[in-house]
Amino acid sequence: MTDARNGSNKTLSYVLLVVLGFAMVYPLIWLVVSSLKTNADIFGSSSLFAGSYVTDSYAKGWAGTGQYGFKDFYLNTFVLVVPTVIFTIVSSVVVAYGFARFRFPLQTILFSLMMATLMLPDSTIMIPRYILFNKMGWLDTYLPFIVPAAFATSAFFVYMLIQFFRGLPRELDESAKIDGCNSFTILIRILLPLCKPAIFSVGIFQFIWTWNDFFNSIIYISSVKKFTVSLGLRMTLDASSAVSWNQVLAMSVVSIVPCIILFFMAQKYFVEGISTTGLKG
Repeated sequence: MTDARNGSNKTLSYVLLVVLGFAMVYPLIWLVVSSLKTNADIFGSSSLFAGSYVTDSYAKGWAGTGQYGFKDFYLNTFVLVVPTVIFTIVSSVVVAYGFARFRFPLQTILFSLMMATLMLPDSTIMIPRYILFNKMGWLDTYLPFIVPAAFATSAFFVYMLIQFFRGLPRELDESAKIDGCNSFTILIRILLPLCKPAIFSVGIFQFIWTWNDFFNSIIYISSVKKFTVSLGLRMTLDASSAVSWNQVLAMSVVSIVPCIILFFMAQKYFVEGISTTGLKG
């Protein structure tokens, strides 16, 4: 009787998980299928499938409607995102290592100030930051994204790495010092290999957030030739009064492919980093 009840509970759990999983994946399925529909089928029927499909929505969407195509927006986004992610990882690791492993004057105050920035709404610094970048001549460039990333301006990532460093035994540092390693060598050869899960988590988060960023991109970038994917998608809606929605949806599918590929490639480290960050050994 108990085995039958357990079997029924497992079956019910699997059914609920399948239903919940389908409900979460359904918007993505609709996006892919609708990218192959005509405008009439997209807005004329609530059915997931249509009677006929178009096969050129991806090719036309990639080619674009003006001087610049989606290929240019794709390359621009990589030019913006890749340095931002690299500088974010490097700077956050260095700052987190300093807070986690060293004692220095005003450490508590500086750490408190850093944590206070997590509670500061981004809208409160938007105008001062824009004025600063304008005076520095950085508008319509990618510098407002890349340069701050090189100075560990994301307190969330720094705090994540601090908690991970604190979970690593200090005996590792002491053993390395006995072998003649300095602080930099300890970080590079001893701690960084153990911090792969946290580093991958930082990289994935920053890549996805920067790749999908629309608000900051539209503020600092004004030239069409420098538009990112998010701005390119928005521009296709302004191209004419008659929008080819299948092309817009097709490019939306293309735009999420790098994020999906990156996540599944680093899924092992990402899950491990999220589950272990903040746990002290």
